[in-house]
Amino acid sequence: MAYSIALDGTNWRFPDLRDLLAKATPKRSGDELAGLAAESAVHRIAAQMALAEAPLADFLTATFVPYEIDEVTRLILDGHDAAAFRPIAAMTVGEFREWLLSPRATSEALAAIRPGLTPEMVAAVSKLMRLQDLILVAAKCRVITAFRNTIGLPGRFATRLQPNHPTDDSRGIAASLVDGLLLGAGDAVLGVNPATDGVQDYTRVVSLLDDIRERLNAPTQTCCLGHVTTAIKAINKGAPVDLVFQSIAGSEGANAGFGVSLATLAEAQDAALSLGRGTVGRNVMYFETGQGAALSANAHHGVDQQTMEARAYAVARRFDPLLVNTVVGFIGPEYLYNGKEITRAGLEDHFCGKLLGVPMGVDVCYTNHCDADQDDMDGLLLLLVNAGVNFVITVPGADDVMLNYQSLSYHDALSARDITGRRRAPEFEAWLAEVGLTDGAGRLRPDPDPLAMRPGLAALSARLEAAE
Repeated sequence: MAYSIALDGTNWRFPDLRDLLAKATPKRSGDELAGLAAESAVHRIAAQMALAEAPLADFLTATFVPYEIDEVTRLILDGHDAAAFRPIAAMTVGEFREWLLSPRATSEALAAIRPGLTPEMVAAVSKLMRLQDLILVAAKCRVITAFRNTIGLPGRFATRLQPNHPTDDSRGIAASLVDGLLLGAGDAVLGVNPATDGVQDYTRVVSLLDDIRERLNAPTQTCCLGHVTTAIKAINKGAPVDLVFQSIAGSEGANAGFGVSLATLAEAQDAALSLGRGTVGRNVMYFETGQGAALSANAHHGVDQQTMEARAYAVARRFDPLLVNTVVGFIGPEYLYNGKEITRAGLEDHFCGKLLGVPMGVDVCYTNHCDADQDDMDGLLLLLVNAGVNFVITVPGADDVMLNYQSLSYHDALSARDITGRRRAPEFEAWLAEVGLTDGAGRLRPDPDPLAMRPGLAALSARLEAAE
């Protein structure tokens, strides 16, 4: 079905919804690289005006990635809930935007329509929104998950403590991890990106993380972010795996580039659930995404990168994850050129994920060859916290020495908490107070005396010295 609109003496025509969404996307380098972007600002505005008039119902029959060749498309369409869609079925994309921004779109109303939304609908409406619109709607979305603590509750945000090391050295990982814990980070997950992906190293890293967690009695979860198939093998060998990690994307071909399928992810979820390691919940999956992943795999099927990103969230929600985050600036300036594009993309991704019912976090980050700096990340962090982000990623000094990119520091999260009043996951917050690191309001003590942590830290130090 073609879409058209007359603007400024020109009749703009868009052959289908796939082209219309691509041309309506706010400016970004990835779509320009792929030859999908609008040719001018006027072209983009015309597309946005035409998109506002497009019926939401059209998205249920439009072809973005062909059903016959793509299991993600089949997942989206076969799982669509017509009853949940009914309250908004007669709306256009523009009318849907107005409804989302209205007082009628309460947290409960948004939760009720989730099963009736497709990723393409959500991506479409995001293209008509300003940053404050994305923040306002996302802040009304509640997606609460749990494993050893509870993430996503109102008035709170969590942090992933990311103690990466270039050689996966146990002492280096432990030092960064303890540094983060002493600064109150780690309620989302203690998660290491391994430098290698063998089962032996994976098991060593995940065992180290679990040992530290147990010695300190910290109510959080651990994860070694190796490939999902490595995790399955490690589980079968008895490794103490809390969360299974995998990078995912919005098409079958892109996921094949990551070496996974929906069946592989289902096998991993079953394996992790069989261990029964959660204490307050059973959400055992952790996914990472990022705009440009499908394009870089040449598996985007002519769909703009932000819509493909939203399709990845359909994959994620199928497996009831504890955590999902977009590594928003990690792929590089070929896909998000500068701080302005990264900021927009981070808020889009968070909005789309939360509206679809995904427990959305963001790695607020950029590569060293990107036209961005830490001021851009400071701004995005504060916007996301006000938008109700479930968690962000923190690394020592905001500099990941293994992955070689810039993220947020433990101190950045502390600043955001002081500015916004957002607190940590309740179970983790109580533990920090118990060990003497924080006061009753969740603030770090100026002169902490973590007596309860000393035995665990001493035993950990002795173990690492013996291993050396």
